[in-house]
Amino acid sequence: MRKVWALLGIIIFGTVAPAARADALRITAFGDSLVQGYGLPQGEGLVPQLEAWLQEQNQEVVLSNAGVSGDTSAGGAARIDWTLSDSPQGLVVLLGGNDLLRGLPPTETRANLRKILVAAQAQEVEVLLIGMQAPGNYGPAYKASFDGIYAELAQEFDALLHPDAFAGIRAVAGPDPAAAQAYMQGDNIHPNAKGVALNVEALGPVVQQLMARITSEAAEG
Repeated sequence: MRKVWALLGIIIFGTVAPAARADALRITAFGDSLVQGYGLPQGEGLVPQLEAWLQEQNQEVVLSNAGVSGDTSAGGAARIDWTLSDSPQGLVVLLGGNDLLRGLPPTETRANLRKILVAAQAQEVEVLLIGMQAPGNYGPAYKASFDGIYAELAQEFDALLHPDAFAGIRAVAGPDPAAAQAYMQGDNIHPNAKGVALNVEALGPVVQQLMARITSEAAEG
């Protein structure tokens, strides 16, 4: 009779779920409010939407949300060791937006992101770096310097690169800011749930590449 009740407990409460996902890859999304899901109901932010998208592609993965609203690249660099202490197999890094809002020097952003990549490399964690694009109002020199950070660091550390966090929205809305507003929250900084879905469609295949790298490294190791 105890076995019957134990079986019912598994069925009702789903206690078998952790075992069923024991082989799932563990990836941490590390960043600012764009990762944390600022202004969105639970389940509609980047991390839950991305995890759902990957699982729809039959990918066994568990995504952890290490997003902190308002975080700069310096804040990320300060907490990366703590984040990596959880031993993720992959790290998706999305930082730089708050550096842009504050007009911080691109050299500082580069140095902070480099610290994050150095820390991940030291623990043999595969990294996907997501780029941010500077607005034109800081001038062409600033924009060129900032925009180049991500590709150059990805090449230096052999990390995967998704060059634009807003690629999905830009693909639909084009260069017209008015068209993009349909996919943004009222602050015109954070995407709404529809905008997140578009960005996930663009980002998802690159995360699949990250997962393939992790699996390949595990097989070779």
